[in-house]
This record gives sequence, C-alpha cells and structure tokens, in this order.
Amino acid sequence: MHVSVLGQGYVGLPLALRAAEAGHSVTGYEPDQKRCESLAAGSSYIEDISSARLEQALRAGSYQPSSDPDDLKGFDLAVITVPTPLTDRVPDLSFVRDAGRVLAERLEPGATVVLESTTHPGTTRDVLIPLLEEGSGLKAGRDFHVGFSPERIDPGNAAWKLENTPKIVAGLTGTCLERVKAFYDSLVEVTVPASGLEEAELAKVFENTFRHVNIALVNELAKLGHLLNIDVGNALDCAATKPFGFMRFTPGPGVGGHCLPIDPVYLSHHVRQHLGETFRFVELAQEVNERQPAYVVERLQSSLNKRSKCLKDARIIVLGLAYKPGTADTRESPARQVVELLARKDAACTIVDPHVTGEVGMRHLTEVTPDELAAADAVLVLTDHPEFDFDRVRAHANFVLDTRRAVAAAPHVEYL
Repeated sequence: MHVSVLGQGYVGLPLALRAAEAGHSVTGYEPDQKRCESLAAGSSYIEDISSARLEQALRAGSYQPSSDPDDLKGFDLAVITVPTPLTDRVPDLSFVRDAGRVLAERLEPGATVVLESTTHPGTTRDVLIPLLEEGSGLKAGRDFHVGFSPERIDPGNAAWKLENTPKIVAGLTGTCLERVKAFYDSLVEVTVPASGLEEAELAKVFENTFRHVNIALVNELAKLGHLLNIDVGNALDCAATKPFGFMRFTPGPGVGGHCLPIDPVYLSHHVRQHLGETFRFVELAQEVNERQPAYVVERLQSSLNKRSKCLKDARIIVLGLAYKPGTADTRESPARQVVELLARKDAACTIVDPHVTGEVGMRHLTEVTPDELAAADAVLVLTDHPEFDFDRVRAHANFVLDTRRAVAAAPHVEYL
C-alpha cells in the first residue's frame, strides 16, 4: 500500500518508518527543505529514530522523504501528523488546513485520509472533511474514507514505543473505521476502536487534560507544603503506597512539550466557543502551571537572600533545558522560561544539557566539575537527565534548588 505521511517530526517520522518496516511503500512529506535534505542523506534529527534505522529504510526503497507535494499522488492512505500550536493563546489549525488542501488536490476515489494531530472534538468532521470534499469533488464516506487516530508518542520513552502503545482508531463510517483499523493493525500490537470521530478526539485531549490538572494540583500542594514546613515529597511517597484509588504525580518547574501546555487549551477553547461555558478545572490548571517558572525564580531568589546573596550577578549553574529527561525536546519547556526570567534579573547562568545543542550561553556537557560546582552561588536542577551526576552535585555545590527531587536530601538542598 502506498502510504503518505504529512509531517516528519516527532510523530510523523516514527510513524513513516514503522509503516515502511511493515511492508508499505511510504512517502514522508516534509515541506521544510533542510529537514527533507537531512532525511534524504540518512541523518535523523529525531532522537528516538537512529540514523541507522533511517538509512536502512532508504536503502530498502520503502521510505522516500519529499518536499514536493506531487509525490503524494496515488496514495492509498495518507496520515496527517502536522503541528497544532497555539497562536496568541488561540488554537491554530492552519497546518491541518494546509495539509488537507494539499491532499484534496491529489485525492482519488477509494483512498483513506487519517488525522493524527491532536485537536479539539469536531476538527476531523467540521474542518478537515469539508476541505477534502471541496478540493477533490468527492464525497467523504462514499467516495473516500476518513478517520482519526490520535498520536501517543512519548519522546525519550524506552518502554512505550509506537508499536506497543495501544492505538485509538475511529472512522466517519463503519467502512472508514475498517480501513483505518486495518492499517494500524499492521503497525501496532493493539488497536482500540472508538465509537466515533469526536470520541477519539476527546479521548486524546482528555488524556493530557487529566495529567495537566493533576500536575497543577501537586504543584499547588508543594507550594503550601513549603509554607507549612511539611515534606511534601515524603507525604507523596506515603500516599503512593495505597494500592488503589491513587496515582502519583510529582511537583516540577511547570509543564512542557507539545501536549500538556497546549492540548487542554484546545478543549477549553472549544467548550467556550461552542457552548459559552468555561472548563474551570482546565483554566485553573493552566493558570497554576504557567505560574510555576516564575515561582521557581522567586524561590531561588528568596533562598539566595537567606544566604546573603543577591540574584543579580549570582553565578547559577542550570542543569537541564529540555522539558523532560533523556531528550533534546525543548518545546514549551518550563526550563527555558525559567532561564529567560533569570536573564531578565541579570543572573549569570551557565546552562548545561547533554542533549540540547545550539543554545546561547549553554554548554553541551554531561557533567560539571567539582570546582565549578563549588564556585557557583546556586545549582538549579530543572531537568533530571540520567547523565547528570547528582551525587557530585550534592557533594560539591554550596546550595541546590532541585525542582525534580533528583538530588538526595541534605541541609543545602531544597525542593519545590
């Protein structure tokens, strides 16, 4: 089957290569010319995809990257995996619309189009399908098939990959669902049919809303625990021993990545636009988590003041810029926001991250020397990368503010 995957990023590239390995002939459409050239040269820019794996698919001829939309002609099934960002805090579906128009001009009877991009309920039916019908002159559900299958890619997760993560699938009609399910059955171990397009779309945004709300709850708990002089980490450890009715979430500097800072906004915005109602839990969680980077800076400033230090011109070693450990992904990273806030207060930051490169004032290192740790006024842990030697940090740093609870407890170590 000729499969076209539109967008070759964190979601699209793993999907395209998995489809190629499953025996499909795959075109990976990437309008970014530099990215496309990198893929064609066998050089992967996605950490979860090795260049060796990419080269193997290229040599086999089962995968072809392209920035030419005409290479999509004749597709049997196309998957849209383009970004759905926020623009001025409002959901931006322009990339989905652009992809829909590109496919509509090349859509043939009997073909299938699947949307994987995370979005609010109703997007597939009310936004994508009209574009496909208008541009092709064909009727969805009669002349061609349409489905939705939300991505569940977790960058840097070695345990849960595309292949072994259950995949939700949905279709406009029963036949559409059959086509979509058959495709993903060839790629993953388990597919989970949803009763409709909107149910699958809602399931995805609710998964991330669930995490978003609970992270906000535990971030608020950590603030109150600090004021009450209660060890919240120990309290969470105790609560987590309950074998039922409890799921542990951990405080941190905020939320990052494409999902948590963005997906719940799609849901709350949709509710407000279509129902005139507010999704209060989501909006409150957004307020709490967006405030967290500023709270980290306030805590750091307060702790330095207690040590007769001023944040202005303070020598701060910042450990981690990515939004999660083991990855170079800095999308919406709260660590980046913390660093920007520190820069505005004229702190002298040295940012260390073994995965992220190309940032101004940052060192691409796996460790910091004991002398550097001892010379710093503070060490700020924002990402608990496994490459960091936290025992060394504990032994040589004068003061540590650890937002990830990665450094063992000590008198000079503070947690959020």
